Amino acid sequence: MRHHLTAILPAAFMAVMVSQAAADLKPLLLPSPHTDGGKPLMQALMERQSQREFSPKALEPQELADLLWAAFGINRPAIDHRTAPSAMNSQEIDIYAVLADGVFLYNPKANRLDPVAEGDMRAKTGGQDFVKVAPVELVFVADLARMVKAKPEAREPYAWADTGSISQNVYLFCASAGLATVVHELGERQPLVDAWKLRPEQKIILAQAVGYPAQKK
Repeated sequence: MRHHLTAILPAAFMAVMVSQAAADLKPLLLPSPHTDGGKPLMQALMERQSQREFSPKALEPQELADLLWAAFGINRPAIDHRTAPSAMNSQEIDIYAVLADGVFLYNPKANRLDPVAEGDMRAKTGGQDFVKVAPVELVFVADLARMVKAKPEAREPYAWADTGSISQNVYLFCASAGLATVVHELGERQPLVDAWKLRPEQKIILAQAVGYPAQKK
């Protein structure tokens, strides 16, 4: 399913962020996240699990907005703090949403998905069969350049720990919303680094598949 939600980026930002590969993609303005409702925390914890069988059905825009906000959205707008912790509030983790029609970077302040690369790159996010089926692959990328308060040798360990917190938020949201999810290794990272034009300071950490559970036969 191709999205038709659009938003307008400033020209200077477009020049920097949108590569030729993403020229035909439009930014996706997400609906405001629903920040109430859902299952009680203890019930979500009870139902939290990894699932590796997915329906190919695309998530609705509202579900995608809620998912991304739960993962690492802004829950205290006055101070721009997030739903998951980060070392020394570095907020170094970026979420790349790999969808059937392209790759987008989650912009939590604008509540928007900014285009990164055109085309279906889900199969490049891991060697497991389910990565080709799950409608959303979240790829967590740490920008170590933001971790100015951390010692250089501590930056990657902090980034892995911060990714774990974000991933658990995704697990709990999925348990609450009736979605399936699983964290998985990516395998070969360099094709994504090249396609997304990541800088040396940007390190791909993990990926997490999200979608509706497959219908039982």
